[in-house]
Amino acid sequence: MSAGGNGSGDEPIRLAAVDGEPVPRRGLKAVLESNVINHERLPMLEVVCERMVRTFATSMRNVTSDAIDVNLEAISSVRFGDFMDNVPLPAMFGVFQVKPWESYGVVIVDAGLIYGIVDALLGGRGGTRSLPPEGRTFTTIESNLVSRVVQMALDDLSGAFEEIAPVAMGLERMELSPRFAAIAEPSNAAAVATYQVAMEGRGGVLSVLLPYATIEPVRDKLLQRFMGEKLGRNRIWADHMASELYNTQVTVDVVLGEKMMSLREVRGLAVGQTIALSQSPDDALQVHCGGVALGRAHIGQRSSNIAIRLATDIAKGYPK
Repeated sequence: MSAGGNGSGDEPIRLAAVDGEPVPRRGLKAVLESNVINHERLPMLEVVCERMVRTFATSMRNVTSDAIDVNLEAISSVRFGDFMDNVPLPAMFGVFQVKPWESYGVVIVDAGLIYGIVDALLGGRGGTRSLPPEGRTFTTIESNLVSRVVQMALDDLSGAFEEIAPVAMGLERMELSPRFAAIAEPSNAAAVATYQVAMEGRGGVLSVLLPYATIEPVRDKLLQRFMGEKLGRNRIWADHMASELYNTQVTVDVVLGEKMMSLREVRGLAVGQTIALSQSPDDALQVHCGGVALGRAHIGQRSSNIAIRLATDIAKGYPK
């Protein structure tokens, strides 16, 4: 892999070679296949991942009775295909569904953490141990034990998301090959949170991959900055908007009555002609604001002025 350039910005990106000659990728192809991913920083997603550190470490201690140390190594943005192709094998891929958002994510557990979990749950004494020989496949018992821990991690992640939006993450299946855990297009962008889990000399890496399409329903909330423990929208502007709306001057109209007339009859109206309406003086009249019916009211007089008295509650509307 090589990239040629003379600093002018016109040199094509060279990422492949055929028969020893580099194949240039120009224009839109170079942009789409670039390893650089432009993305918005999601401060609240970082807070969610940090919260998961505390809860997941506690859950692991309760299950294994070992001294567990969980650290958030990094939160990065990657292309789905590039990340999955570079996962060291053997590993386990837990495909889970975020039910309210109808989308999927992947939990990746590396070999070191897999054997650490199995050893801890089966009563091992801990300490540094050599990994099994390369090429050995995982047994059903190992897969079931790891799936329990993965679901526990998903429950903790769901709890960390609780302040953002109520979610339920359920593990659907465990896969041993990244090809069977393809939940997005290879070029799709995704956020990856990498956790380092240490278990008394054992341990490894657990990664949670969330495609940006998965977290799109709460993207606006994830873009917010975290201030103390207060999450959600800023109430200052909402209160200011409400106070200004209450002080807004509006014009209301009282409809004395309506009568359907043809255009010929309207053109034939003359000064002094009487138009008979279907309303009687005791009927409740419609009150409109900007053409929208608000309620009904009775017309009367107060202090030599024409006045109305509301007969229905505006907040609840009025019967038609």
